[in-house]
Amino acid sequence: MKLRVAVLYGGRSGEHEVSIRSAESVMAAMDRARYQILPVFISKEGRWEPRPILPEPGANPDIDVVFPVLHGTFGEDGTVQGLLELADLPYVGGGVLASSVSMDKDVMKRLCREAGLPVVDYLLQQRGALDVAAVERRFRYPVFVKPANLGSSVAVSKARDRAELEAAFALAAQYDRKVIVERAIAGRELECAVLGNERPEASLPCEIIPSREFYDYEDKYLLDRAQLLVPAALAPEQTEAVRRLAEACYRAVECEGMARVDFLLEAATQAVYINEINTIPGFTSISMFPRMWEATGLPYPRLIDRLIELALERHAARRATRYSI
Repeated sequence: MKLRVAVLYGGRSGEHEVSIRSAESVMAAMDRARYQILPVFISKEGRWEPRPILPEPGANPDIDVVFPVLHGTFGEDGTVQGLLELADLPYVGGGVLASSVSMDKDVMKRLCREAGLPVVDYLLQQRGALDVAAVERRFRYPVFVKPANLGSSVAVSKARDRAELEAAFALAAQYDRKVIVERAIAGRELECAVLGNERPEASLPCEIIPSREFYDYEDKYLLDRAQLLVPAALAPEQTEAVRRLAEACYRAVECEGMARVDFLLEAATQAVYINEINTIPGFTSISMFPRMWEATGLPYPRLIDRLIELALERHAARRATRYSI
């Protein structure tokens, strides 16, 4: 019997198009001899095609496991994970808690700091009370401005003066009520992939060399000019430090299944900072998550197998939990 895998993609998010590309790549890599693929597309308006998953145990008998390839809002933030928990379906990736706190850059950074992990100094702003003066008192220009709950560098800006900061605030506030302002780090951009449930393992890290001033949405998905170095050219001790930090960040947010942890290596100090964690990383043909595992010895089709195995293992473990007296 083939395992029936529902692949969720699209979604109500600024990362809708990236999700489609990721899902196409995932489905192309899946072994047709092992899996029956059930594509489930969600439009930008939130319509499910061909039908929605029902939030009731046993109400989706044609699905054995769900593979959410939904980046950003309503896909990576714990909302769809909550639906799948209600439906009592195994699913790939982090649970409700890990997904929601990892999506929120402010909460993620607070959890990492609580665990003693290095994060870039930042200031939280609210949509209705954006305070340019407070930012200028805290940081020198340039600074980075981001919506707290979005990925793929959507609406991320580098502000070099007050006018650019005001414009960056206006853009980021369109996508979230919470806006993050970070001290700009001059240095190298690194990434590291993590797999596992109770015993996570980190891949060899990679390095992104942007073709623009920073690795923005256009550089990631449109221009095809950024250099992607797998593995990153790091000293052995730096490689191991990044891998340890990736696993520690993964544990700090109680992640399961998979994640990609992004880092900044400051040129002046050689300090490594955790930038963010992505619980549903990109799976496009150029995405670094599968490429890092390929370099670590886990080919793309086997990576898909492992993610589904982890989903089934976690679901079986949860079955031991009592929900009534």
